[in-house]
Amino acid sequence: MSEQTTVAEDATMNAVAASATQAPTPKRTALAAILAGELDNVAMDDASYEAMFENKGTSKVKADEMVHGKVVSVTKDEILVDIGFKSLGVVPRAEFVGAELLTAGDDVDVFIEKIEDADGRLMLSRRRADFMKTWEDILKLHETQQVVPVRILRRIKGGMVVDLLGIEAFLPGSQIDVRPVRDFDAWVGRAIDVRVVKVNHPSENVVVSHKVLLEEQLAEQRSKILSLLEKGLVLEGTVKAISDFGVFVDLGGVDGLVHITDLSWGRVTHPSEIVQLDQQVKVVVLDFDENRKRISLGMKQLTSHPWDQIGEKYEPGSKVRGKVVSLTDYGAFIEIEKGVEGLIHISEMSWTQHVKHPSQVVSLGQMVDAIVLNIDKGDRKLALGMKQLEPDPWNDLMAKYPMGSVHKGIVRNLTNFGVFVELEPGVDGLVHISDLSWTKKIRHPGEFVKKGDELDVTVLAIDNEHRRISLGHKQISENPWDIFEKEFGVGTETEGKIVRIIDKGIIVEMPQGVDGFVPVSQLSFAPVRSIPDYFKADDVLPLKVVEFDKEQKKIVLSAVEFLRGKSADVVATYNVNHPVPNADKFNSDGSAPAHTTLEDLETSEEIGE
Repeated sequence: MSEQTTVAEDATMNAVAASATQAPTPKRTALAAILAGELDNVAMDDASYEAMFENKGTSKVKADEMVHGKVVSVTKDEILVDIGFKSLGVVPRAEFVGAELLTAGDDVDVFIEKIEDADGRLMLSRRRADFMKTWEDILKLHETQQVVPVRILRRIKGGMVVDLLGIEAFLPGSQIDVRPVRDFDAWVGRAIDVRVVKVNHPSENVVVSHKVLLEEQLAEQRSKILSLLEKGLVLEGTVKAISDFGVFVDLGGVDGLVHITDLSWGRVTHPSEIVQLDQQVKVVVLDFDENRKRISLGMKQLTSHPWDQIGEKYEPGSKVRGKVVSLTDYGAFIEIEKGVEGLIHISEMSWTQHVKHPSQVVSLGQMVDAIVLNIDKGDRKLALGMKQLEPDPWNDLMAKYPMGSVHKGIVRNLTNFGVFVELEPGVDGLVHISDLSWTKKIRHPGEFVKKGDELDVTVLAIDNEHRRISLGHKQISENPWDIFEKEFGVGTETEGKIVRIIDKGIIVEMPQGVDGFVPVSQLSFAPVRSIPDYFKADDVLPLKVVEFDKEQKKIVLSAVEFLRGKSADVVATYNVNHPVPNADKFNSDGSAPAHTTLEDLETSEEIGE
């Protein structure tokens, strides 16, 4: 080893020892690193070496600004950069891509993050400096509205993240395409052109748009299309959106609406039954509002109306099959093909059943068979029938149910005026309320029978024209009024059980089940102000027949006439059972006591005497 080498080693050791006894500073740290052989590039000219120790102290620097510097040295973790400050700046080596290629003296741009950190060092950032350069480029792109290519990185809520000049920017979902985007994932990884539409300086966020470029491209095409639009023009387009009321079709930058009623000649519940999103369709221009830029389109108009050929397909008497598409109070509409509907009136649904609503026979969506009854081409009306598919049972009813024949039926329905009795499935007859009983005064059929009861009936009449069967129940037995005329003649004394109280009197049940009527004036010698106060249901009254009408089936009775002339004990017993005020003041013959008038009795009743 030469003498010069030995002297240099001694000097190096002395410098290390000297630096170890002094407080650590950036310069001392760098020197120690150099002397310890930790630098990758130790080749340094005299000027650079001197600059490392030189305390310039003449330049003024401040945080958060980008400056130009010169590489002084490169360590395994840091890069020292001279920016003309009193101390060297430190940049993490990880922020330099290809830092091993850096050598002392290389020029670099860095960003001042901190003038002094906890160790008193000047902290610089290469990454931040690169960002600031890119940010300046982005600001220029925003200012000049220049088109720039980007790559879509990933999907996030509300849109996509794209790589714009090395930084992440936001591409809203509404700014991806002129058409609604239905599959965002399909766009990930694609390279597209965009324009910077918004820059947020404080948060350093960037918003870009691909849609604005597409709109510009479509503007010329849109103008051309609008200039050529006229009624009757047939165009091709793409289904852009579907709503409850129609379909929006993209005609190449111009949207038009096909209303739901113009999609098909047939009944359409929702447009999705006819078209799908992104489907290519042919349309015809129905109307165009140049001022409002509204285009009305049609699809069904591209085909002839089905009614134009209806005479070739259908004729009265032919059998058809269709779907129930609507129910009304008066019938059901049947679609036998798209655009051709017929009505089955409720009167044409059954030969025998009294159909009040079509839902008793058919339901929405049901496939049914029918017979064509009539075709009105002018008004485009088609009359259909269902009952015509089967033989008319009324042709056989006269033979099956002759007049006077007796049958058993099931009570199916009760009305105020009578009872509908089913003789067989689909064959009903009416028993009028007056034909239920010879003897009972029936106010409502529900007092006599209930739904589901079995009832014996006899056929009174069959109206073939109006398809009605009149039935009777009381006619099963002989008319008892011939017998009643002998048993209950005027003056006959009898008794009756109270079955109903009405305003004008009471209804009583006499022997043999016949009903009679007792007027309120015939209940007591004294005036009766409130019948329910003195007479109760199921009370049995002694009575005398005062009127008998065989034709009207009417019997009027009187308790007063029964009591007249009876013994005082009989009258007293009646008055005790039915304590009408002042009744006990009358004589057994019904006369008032001497010097007593009816007005006196009424007055005494009012004052409680």
